[in-house]
Amino acid sequence: MILDPIIIVLIMLTFLLAGTVKGVIGLGLPTVSLGLLTAALDLTTAMALLLIPSLFTNLWQGFVGGHTQTVLRRIWPFLLMATLTVWIGGLALTRFDLSGLSLLLGLLLITYGLTNLLGWSLKMPPEKETWAGPLAGLANGILTGMTGSFVVPGVIYLQSIGLPRDQMIQAMGLLFSASTLALGITLGSSDLLSRDVALTSAAALIPALIGMVLGGKLRRYLSEDQFRRLFFWALLVLGLYIAANALPLVFTV
Repeated sequence: MILDPIIIVLIMLTFLLAGTVKGVIGLGLPTVSLGLLTAALDLTTAMALLLIPSLFTNLWQGFVGGHTQTVLRRIWPFLLMATLTVWIGGLALTRFDLSGLSLLLGLLLITYGLTNLLGWSLKMPPEKETWAGPLAGLANGILTGMTGSFVVPGVIYLQSIGLPRDQMIQAMGLLFSASTLALGITLGSSDLLSRDVALTSAAALIPALIGMVLGGKLRRYLSEDQFRRLFFWALLVLGLYIAANALPLVFTV
């Protein structure tokens, strides 16, 4: 199915859009691509397709900015746990019905969209980061392995510790890069990453990069705050769509 020309066009357009979103607001490529592809394809294929575009675009975000060492000193326990536990969640991909995991992905997107639209945020006192970081990393790693989504509760935790904007952007890049690499290893070890899908993922890096350049140009003409709200509304609707489609399948299994 992945070699169907219509599917190939859909994949490339998805990453063009996801790259554009990332170019405008600095985040969203893995989330947008995963959500849209899961709505059209199966969950594991969508997870595999985002690997190379997500890894390369977020490596740039994570290591360019001048705050890498500062950020790593602050979040390394969280980041380490979020990376090492992806394989635990990945076990579910071969042991549970994918409709249930798709439902979980939809719920995560709904949670992420709602918390940002409502302006809801946690405030984590510095003295609690010692235990809260690894705990949040554990939850994020398992959910990443199960759904391919890197954002809940990881991004919520990073927001809660009060990182300055530039450090926050780099922290998300580091989280998404490490999580993508761990997810790729997990999918490969479970025989869920075929050669055709890997090649298509590599090809999808091109429209993703074009989208990022386009998004960077659009940023000059768009209100970032308005675009950000539109992005989270779109995530909310997409999450509802994925959950609504998966829910009947869960109860018929």
